[in-house]
Amino acid sequence: MEFTGSHILSIEQFERFDIERVFTVADTMEPYAQRRKVTRVLEGAILGNMFFEPSTRTRVSFGCAFNLLGGEVRETTGFETSAIAKGESLYDTARVLSGYSDVICMRHPAVGSVSEFAEASRVPVINGGDGPNEHPTQALLDLYTIRQELTAKQRGVDGLRIAMIGDLKHGRTVHSLCKLLTLYNNIQLTLVSPVELAMPEYIVDLLRSAGHSVFISQDLNHSIANVDIAYSTRIQEERFGSKDEADHYRGRFRLNQAIYTQYCEPNTVIMHPLPRDSRADANELDNDLNLHPNLAIFRQTDNGILVRMALFALVLNVVEQIEGSSRDVNWYRGQR
Repeated sequence: MEFTGSHILSIEQFERFDIERVFTVADTMEPYAQRRKVTRVLEGAILGNMFFEPSTRTRVSFGCAFNLLGGEVRETTGFETSAIAKGESLYDTARVLSGYSDVICMRHPAVGSVSEFAEASRVPVINGGDGPNEHPTQALLDLYTIRQELTAKQRGVDGLRIAMIGDLKHGRTVHSLCKLLTLYNNIQLTLVSPVELAMPEYIVDLLRSAGHSVFISQDLNHSIANVDIAYSTRIQEERFGSKDEADHYRGRFRLNQAIYTQYCEPNTVIMHPLPRDSRADANELDNDLNLHPNLAIFRQTDNGILVRMALFALVLNVVEQIEGSSRDVNWYRGQR
């Protein structure tokens, strides 16, 4: 794909070569993300961060990624603080906000809303999640993490064995990750969920059409016995008609140290897109895993900065200028 000036709306835009391009650039972003070096390559540029659903990691990491490249961030959070609450259309909002910004990141609860917004925008738009549909940057950082974790074990993504666990019906992160995995070879996926929260059939069909092995299960313990990655997701309470309906499924699949030790291979990596639901009736990833060396959930969040920096640099066409504009930081940050 041609990155310069492009919207990033769906994983379906990417070919495998494009993914490798993003990851190659992301690798070069580490000294800036770690604040060992400084670049001001996007000085004067403005990111419009428009989040109409709750967000911590995605919203803040987009902002941090842009700041680390030297740009500035302006934010809108929630419908109640925007003119949409007064009846303004997405078209009008896009026309106005794209006049104030050089790139826009948007999250919205309605499927297809970010694409609709992008059609009217005068600047590139990056999808930060459109309802239960897609979350392309999360899928990219997830795959980047998977690649890193497997590389440390002298493995590649081809031949990956992964279990996806939890609310697979509403989980946009797993939808996008599955689409991304269709670009790779010989993947074995085990999809673990209640029947009512199963992965949408069209995504299962995509995976099988790509030649991957897909197994459907409701049994957590035996489904994580022979996998490289155990990828857990929370029950997406906001997608249900009521809290009581969501509560019916909450806590069905809990992974803790005892279960991991009994059923997982010693090198199985634990992933989660976060936030994990740590309430007692859910607790999908127990706190007794917090110090486990194979718990990669915080490495995922760190990698989100690298991947989002790479996307900004590619979309705004400054990749080749970064190294020449960099310098060492002039302050002491200490140990991370």
